[in-house]
Amino acid sequence: MERTVTAPTPGARGTARPATALPHPPTTTSHPQRIAIIGGGPGGLYAAALLKRLDPTREITLWERNAPDDTFGFGVVLSDETLGGIEHADPVVYEALQHHFTRWDDIDIVHRNTRHTSGGHGFAALGRQQLLEILHTRCRELGVELRFRTEAPYPAWLAETYDLVIAADGVHSTTREAYAQEFRPRLTTHRCRYLWLAADFAFDAFRFEIAETEHGVMQLHGYPYAPDASTVIVEMREEVWRAAGFNESESEGENEPDTATVPSVDRCAKIFADALGGRPLRANKSTWTTFRTVVNDRWSHGNVVLLGDAAHTAHFSIGSGTKLAVEDALALAACLEERPTLAEALAAYEEERRPVVESTQRAARASLEWFENLPLYLDQPPRQFAFNLLTRSRRVTHDNLRLRDPHFTAAVEREFGCQPATPPMFTPFRLRELTLRNRVVVSPMDMYSATDGVPGDFHLVHLGARALGGAGLVMTEMVCVSPEGRITPGCAGLYTDQQAEAWQRIATFIHSQAPGTALGIQLGHSGRKGSTKLMWEGMDEPLAGDGNWPLVAASPIPYRPGSQTPHELTRTQLAAIREQFTAAARRAADADLDLLELHCAHGYLLSGFLSPLTNHRTDAYGGPLAARLRFPLEVFDAVREVWPEERPMTVRISATDWADGGTTAEDAVAIARAFVAHGADAIDVSTGQVVADERPEYGRSYQTPFADRIRHETGAPVIAVGAISSWDDVNSLILAGRTDLCALARPHLYDPNWTLHAAAEQGYEGPGVVWPAPYRAGSRRPRTGRTDAPKPRLTLGS
Repeated sequence: MERTVTAPTPGARGTARPATALPHPPTTTSHPQRIAIIGGGPGGLYAAALLKRLDPTREITLWERNAPDDTFGFGVVLSDETLGGIEHADPVVYEALQHHFTRWDDIDIVHRNTRHTSGGHGFAALGRQQLLEILHTRCRELGVELRFRTEAPYPAWLAETYDLVIAADGVHSTTREAYAQEFRPRLTTHRCRYLWLAADFAFDAFRFEIAETEHGVMQLHGYPYAPDASTVIVEMREEVWRAAGFNESESEGENEPDTATVPSVDRCAKIFADALGGRPLRANKSTWTTFRTVVNDRWSHGNVVLLGDAAHTAHFSIGSGTKLAVEDALALAACLEERPTLAEALAAYEEERRPVVESTQRAARASLEWFENLPLYLDQPPRQFAFNLLTRSRRVTHDNLRLRDPHFTAAVEREFGCQPATPPMFTPFRLRELTLRNRVVVSPMDMYSATDGVPGDFHLVHLGARALGGAGLVMTEMVCVSPEGRITPGCAGLYTDQQAEAWQRIATFIHSQAPGTALGIQLGHSGRKGSTKLMWEGMDEPLAGDGNWPLVAASPIPYRPGSQTPHELTRTQLAAIREQFTAAARRAADADLDLLELHCAHGYLLSGFLSPLTNHRTDAYGGPLAARLRFPLEVFDAVREVWPEERPMTVRISATDWADGGTTAEDAVAIARAFVAHGADAIDVSTGQVVADERPEYGRSYQTPFADRIRHETGAPVIAVGAISSWDDVNSLILAGRTDLCALARPHLYDPNWTLHAAAEQGYEGPGVVWPAPYRAGSRRPRTGRTDAPKPRLTLGS
């Protein structure tokens, strides 16, 4: 019996249509034949073309509610990597694109009437309308049914009627909203307003221009997409946008959406008249908007799959939206071709694309936050400012920028103070009377290998090896100021003379065998995170039986369910702990340690006072931030008083708790400023580990933005930590002015000679790192077996 199916009336424009039924289970065991695509942007169109080309018998229908020639942007930038994928998958589309590309290599950064140009970058762009026309033509040639000016039916109806539903309906995806419980989207709205415009001339480079107005900082992003046209994006913080009255310009034309931004467009042209050469700007359904980052926990549900901006977004400042959508289409088509079932194909698509997208989103997040915080960098030297902008996303680094444009990079290095042939990481840095010969720090790492708090041969070898390995500063693990202040029974201490003698032995070895390397000690107290098993026996798990000792903290809050509840410290106990810190500091000074760091991070005792999540006191040591700072500052002052004046003292803080209601980035700046006012010589900026239910946003050098902000808002030196793993990262962060020192942990566990090898790999042989005499024969990378073969001398005919 033949079934007649009538599509339901679509919902109101811009509203989420209800999912009136569950998605239909896939009707095919291999490749879907009837495919519905919602959304006629580049991603949806390219997916349609690829899937139809792979199997001409497929029935593919695409719905697009706008007209074929409607587009809301101007130029599209595609990378060589994306173009390579298009060339391989569909040479017809690739050839058509080639005829329309505008290509250029330079990036111009204009700031305070100074322009710096960096070359060698390689861009290709074309008009968005041209791209859509090429894809429309290709889809029609292949037999895809394109339904323009038509709202797609309800996604539930499509899911029941078609084998596969591809939701390419953009950042405001109604499909995603219809199945929100399954896709679990998370949308983050950011702090800048931007307006997408065009100019009727071609910039000769990708241009970034900064305007410092009476209302605040505004920036222009511009690039050519045709011989006679450029995309122009004007962006500024929300408060600047309001102060400048752009919100009032919008409201004046709210009943005429196509002309609502005319006052804004004219004002933007005047603000950036120099960049535009006095030429006007034009809009195309342009409105001021706020960028939203879209993340979904799942990309498919049943036979419905998300693609492009419906699944993920990445800030326009790294030019990734169309690129990601097209690459999604390529991957989805390939997975549908390769996998035996639809379910496996959709799972493979997400597995392949998610890591790439997450990496891009991390880079985009770093880029957008850099522009949000642009005022922090305005007083940097012009070339350093330009280098900072170019490397903001961490996709472009010191090393690849040096390859792209060696003259520009060398100029930045000279301005920074690098001696000839000296990478930034091997420039010296001074803290009080201590001069570090390079910017590499071996980060504090708990070894859990002491006996009764006494560091033994393991610590001598561990710390000594890393000192011989070339780092400018080697930090001990957190050294505890009392038996009760230990994290585990294996933690090192400095509360007895025997422990002091053991630390003296280690300091003597490092100073004699690795001269020029400084040894720093980190003093701390575990607080509520103490009395736990060794890390490899159970991280943060309480000790069993009689081995436990009572815990103390700012407030009686256990670290996690099942943890011991600490006792809330009394004033008398606070005074006693303060004295334990000063006694340990005296011993550290007598043991010839070069630098002392006070551990006020990671949820240990002093950190527990700083965070509102762990400090619920109602006395003078709880409540507002100034009161929560009181005890950590008292300890700092007491330690600074007994620590030798000429030796530096640093403080490690957790700049965010990665949890709602916890320490914020603004709090971190205030905390850092308070310690600096009390005499801290640098702030060691870490994050998290304060509460067990934290949700860190991991990624390469993911904690550096917090150090960067503290450095620029307080003017104090900072130490950046957190997934800094390569010497290229260190050079990039140092040269951009985002940090003064870089602390690395796991890389030094992998390679104790990490700094020596970084020098060898960069061909550096200056005073910033010295190979120990017994190691000098190993200062060049060992030769490997020959991998090439002799070329034939003659070619003989048949």
